[in-house]
Amino acid sequence: MRTKQLGVLASALALLLAGCGSPGAPVDPAPVGSVQPPTPANAVVETDVAADGGTEDECNVEASLPADGNIAAGSTMAEIRERGHLVAGVDQNTYLFGFRNPTTGQLEGFDIDIAKQVAEAIFGDPDAIRFRAISSAQRIPALQNGDVDIVVRTFSITCERRAEINFSTVYYVAGQRVLVNESSDAESISDLGGKRVCAAKSSTSLKNIAKVETKPVPVSVDDWSDCLVMLQQGQVDAVSTDDTILAGMAQQDPTTKIVGERFTDELYGIGIPKDDEDMVRFVNSVLETVRGGQWQQSYDRWLRERLGAAAPPKPLYQ
Repeated sequence: MRTKQLGVLASALALLLAGCGSPGAPVDPAPVGSVQPPTPANAVVETDVAADGGTEDECNVEASLPADGNIAAGSTMAEIRERGHLVAGVDQNTYLFGFRNPTTGQLEGFDIDIAKQVAEAIFGDPDAIRFRAISSAQRIPALQNGDVDIVVRTFSITCERRAEINFSTVYYVAGQRVLVNESSDAESISDLGGKRVCAAKSSTSLKNIAKVETKPVPVSVDDWSDCLVMLQQGQVDAVSTDDTILAGMAQQDPTTKIVGERFTDELYGIGIPKDDEDMVRFVNSVLETVRGGQWQQSYDRWLRERLGAAAPPKPLYQ
């Protein structure tokens, strides 16, 4: 009996020792190489950016209809008043001009302040307004389809755009520059020949990049915030657009810097449907009032620290 017990014990010990043996080299069931960060949706390397439909000599870009602040019965403004709110197409991704405050969830910025002044003039209440967040490419279609009453979204006035919609007088003058990482040696857009430079789809900035003699490679995205992400991820070498937009990016990411002088003048106007000439005159009247004080207050709050002193541009009428 004792011999049988010793045999069982020996067998158990042998099994235990076998279980403690080396399992051999581990097997990696799914080898993974280097992982690239995802590209923002709809980002495109542009090989053939369309030229402008016409030259700026074909129209007086700055001139708008004379101001008229009356709200007549049956006018566009009267219809908006009857509805109970103004509908404004704006940006929600451009820091300092049109962005959503992460703390309050409210839209804020220089353009938001301007849009609220139009609502104030119609209703006596700056908050009688509904914002519709749109991309650069959606600005003209939103007006043509009647989705919005106005567009206040860093909207540069061009002759090509004037053929499709109406514009107010110029309420802000910006200029295109370049944003790069602080380690970059580039000092202007000309130093980026053969390099990828990001801009928003349907923007004048994209076309201006394509015109540079050293041939930077334009990369288009839906929103300017996508450009900053691509720069941070090393997917583009620079972002080029209006200095107002770049100022917001540089404030969000201090590892970037704005370089070069302005190489364009971008005249911002409020976009209005083509047939609503009474609304154009009314908005121009609002801007006359805004230039008297509200413009400076808003500029000093949002932009002065980054862009220095400035004053509202004088209106030019047809």
